[in-house]
Amino acid sequence: MTDKIKETEVLRKHIIGENGISYTLGEDGLYYPDLRLPEGTHYEIGRYGRMRAEYLKEHHRALYLELLLSGEFNEYLHQTDEECYQMMERLVEQMKASEGVTEELKATDQMAWLGAMNSIRNRAEEIIINELIYS
Repeated sequence: MTDKIKETEVLRKHIIGENGISYTLGEDGLYYPDLRLPEGTHYEIGRYGRMRAEYLKEHHRALYLELLLSGEFNEYLHQTDEECYQMMERLVEQMKASEGVTEELKATDQMAWLGAMNSIRNRAEEIIINELIYS
């Protein structure tokens, strides 16, 4: 009789629930669902993509989890990163043209050219961060 009781008390390592999801017995005696994230694409994520990921994690948790669970998070961050770098190039070129920062200035007065370029890059990056990262 005691063998029968011991047999029913032993928990199986893997079970399938009524909902069709498989569960695995944890070390703490509880069953945990065997959930796996879908396979997604893997891209290297740059600075702007990482900034966007942190922003979503802290301020838009629902979108963060939706992208993560759908397997689209890495691709989304890569796309955001690419958009930011492309916009940065366009803005820098437009600002250089409108402010008269040319190769001629670079050849004649390197310090003035460097100061102007640093200012242009900083302003362009501020625009990108406000419009694409923190929106």
